[in-house]
Amino acid sequence: MIAARLLIPKLSSSSSSSSSCFIVKNNPTRTKYYGFFSNHQKLAFLSYPITSSSARTRTRITDLSSCTSPGKFSQGTTRLGSYCLKNNTTRIRSLSSMNTTSALEVSSSLPPDKLDRILAGKDDDHDGVIVQLTDQPLDPSLFTSLLHASLSHWKLQGKKGVWIKLPIELANLVEPAVKAGFYFHHAEPKYLMLVHWLPSTTNTIPANASHRVGIGAFVMNEKNEVLVVQEKSGRFRGTGIWKFPTGVVDEGEDISAAAVREVKEETGVDAKFVEILAFRQSHESFFDKSDLFFVCMLRPLSFEIQLQETEIEAAQWMPFQEYAAQPFVQKHQLFKDISDVCLAKKGGQYAGFTPVPAETSLSAKKTHLYLNKQGLNYE
Repeated sequence: MIAARLLIPKLSSSSSSSSSCFIVKNNPTRTKYYGFFSNHQKLAFLSYPITSSSARTRTRITDLSSCTSPGKFSQGTTRLGSYCLKNNTTRIRSLSSMNTTSALEVSSSLPPDKLDRILAGKDDDHDGVIVQLTDQPLDPSLFTSLLHASLSHWKLQGKKGVWIKLPIELANLVEPAVKAGFYFHHAEPKYLMLVHWLPSTTNTIPANASHRVGIGAFVMNEKNEVLVVQEKSGRFRGTGIWKFPTGVVDEGEDISAAAVREVKEETGVDAKFVEILAFRQSHESFFDKSDLFFVCMLRPLSFEIQLQETEIEAAQWMPFQEYAAQPFVQKHQLFKDISDVCLAKKGGQYAGFTPVPAETSLSAKKTHLYLNKQGLNYE
């Protein structure tokens, strides 16, 4: 039989002292039982004769009160919850406490089709995983086992956000998912979207709404050099394309403030917002929602670059003509149009939209009205 590795999930340090992974060996019949235990709850249980590839069965045990510690059971019938292990002496052996900082891997003789029992997921563009479950019934205890094993596996891979798209028919799985650290991101008539941020770093998953608002920052110095970056993640990762600093506007944040913040975060350059040069709207974008993207012009107040190493591969001041001549910019009409608008603004032939402080009687909150001041009496 092919030797392979079985991935065992980590249990939190809050688990009881009996929270361990056990292997039950029924020596006379050479049957191996593999399972994950936590607080006397059986999360998953596989059993089959190791001398034969046939007659493999899955058994689920819900009550392990009779095997809280390693030891030998009496001969004859040993009862584990509502199931029995028969035939002579059965031995249970503790492998280790799961209060470790990472998942453990142990050798086993499990066949390949019984290994790596984790939830099927698709990698996204931001080092995350998207799990889309079908509407087929799934037992909560088995789901819990698969989820814990999957999270341990994804942590080892360095994944960040884990998304679970849960059909409304599987609403009974919400509770075990929430207990595992997931929270609601958004809900639609036919599904719930749950998400879990795995790293110990700040959660950067954007909140959901009908539209997402993004910015692109056109920052040019007195040498006619434009501030550009190469990204470590997203659709431009590894392409060698130089682009404007971009980002998503946070909840409660003005577009102008978001542009200044994103430039500072990605490049370390301080800048002052000048105008909105243009914007575009697209649909069926982020989670099938609409997307608004504003091209903003900023004036640099500092010039030394200190790039954000977690998201940005490289940053530099590049001659504008060199940026505009990139094949990607010339090939895609949207990027070429944006480049032309920036060039026209640079030559004084174009006027964008300037933020003017505004408030209404409907709300005491201060906001901004973005307008073209040309021909208007605004300072």
